[in-house]
Amino acid sequence: MAKVLLNSLSSSDIDWMVSAGTRKHIPPNTVLIRQGEPLHGLYILLDGSIAVTVSQPSDNPLGHAFAVLEGGKMSGREIARLDSGEMIGEMPLLETSLSSTTIKTVTKSLVLSIPQHRLLGKLQEDESFAAHLYRAIAILLANRLEKIISQLGNNSTIALCEPQIREILFVFGELSDLDIDWMVSVGTPQNLSAGTVLIHAGKAIDALHILLDGKMTVSISEDKNDFLARAFSSLEDSESESSEQEFAWVLKGDIVGETPFVEVPLPFVTVRAVENSVVLSIPQWRLAAKLMHDIGFAARFYKVLAILLADKQQQIISQFSYGRLRYSKEQPLDENSIYENELSSHFLAQMTLAGNRFDWMLKKIIRS
Repeated sequence: MAKVLLNSLSSSDIDWMVSAGTRKHIPPNTVLIRQGEPLHGLYILLDGSIAVTVSQPSDNPLGHAFAVLEGGKMSGREIARLDSGEMIGEMPLLETSLSSTTIKTVTKSLVLSIPQHRLLGKLQEDESFAAHLYRAIAILLANRLEKIISQLGNNSTIALCEPQIREILFVFGELSDLDIDWMVSVGTPQNLSAGTVLIHAGKAIDALHILLDGKMTVSISEDKNDFLARAFSSLEDSESESSEQEFAWVLKGDIVGETPFVEVPLPFVTVRAVENSVVLSIPQWRLAAKLMHDIGFAARFYKVLAILLADKQQQIISQFSYGRLRYSKEQPLDENSIYENELSSHFLAQMTLAGNRFDWMLKKIIRS
C-alpha cells in the first residue's frame, strides 16, 4: 500500500503533509480511533500494523444475540488488518463525521498525524492536492473493501442488496454542471435489452457507464477464480455453466465500470440488464485523458469514487449487527449535538441539486 501513496502524491504534497503533521510512535494495543466517536485527524501508517474491528455496545441485546450465534464476544470482530502505507481517519474528508470502526495498533507503530482542519483547508484551496489525495483514498478503500469481503466471506456481499442512499446523490451532487456537460458530449447512449451483459467477469472494462433508465443486476460466479474460461465463454455468447449469485442492484443514476481508475484487478462480477435499460457509456481512454488534463474534474471525480467505496464499506459493516446503529428513546434532541446517521442541511441541499442535474442530463441527451 505504500506504493499507492508514493504513486498518487507529488513531492510537494508529501512535503506539505510532513510539515502539517506530527510523527508519533504508538505502542501496541493502543486505540487510535474508537467506533461511534468523532474523527479529528488523518493518520498515515508509516510503519507497523493496525487492526480494524467492529462491535456493538455491550448493553445492546441484538448485538449479544448475533455474537452468540457467531460464537464471538462483544469485544469486537476484526474485519481487516492494515499495514504501512494505509490512511486512517479519512471519513471526515468524505463528509462522514463519526467512525464506524475501531482502529487499534497490533504492533509498535509509527504514524503521521495530520489535524483535520488543516487537511480540509488544504483540500479546498489546492485542487491538485485534492485530486491526488482523493485518488489515493479511493484506491486504498477499494483494496480495503476487498480485504473486508475476503475476511467476512461471501455473506458480506448480501449487504449491497439492502436499501441505500442512492449513488445518484453522490455522483451528481459532487460533479459540476461543466463536468456533466462534458460527460454528455463524449458519452454514447446505449439501449440494452433485458438479459444483455454490460460487464463480463474477467474481461477488461473499456468504458464507464451511467444508468439513465432501467435496472441491472450485479452477480458473482461461484468459480470466480476461473476468469479465463468465463471471459471466453462470454465472447462466444454462451452461458456459463457455473451458477451466479446476485448481490447488488444497479438503479437509475448509478455508475459501473469505475474499477480501472482505482487500480482494482479484472472484475470478478457480471453486470447484466434485468429489464430494458439505457446507459451513457464514456470511453475509458477519454475519461483517463480528462483526469490527466483537468485537475478540478479529477479532484471531484476521485472524491465521488471515494465516497461510493466508503458507502459500500459501511453497508457491509452494518449488515452484521455489530455495526448497526443504536437509537435511544432517551436521547435528547439538541441542535448542537451530532447524531449517528444524521443528514446535514448541506447533504439535503445536495440531494435536490443532484436530482436537478440528473434530469437536466436526461433532457440534454434526449434533445441531442
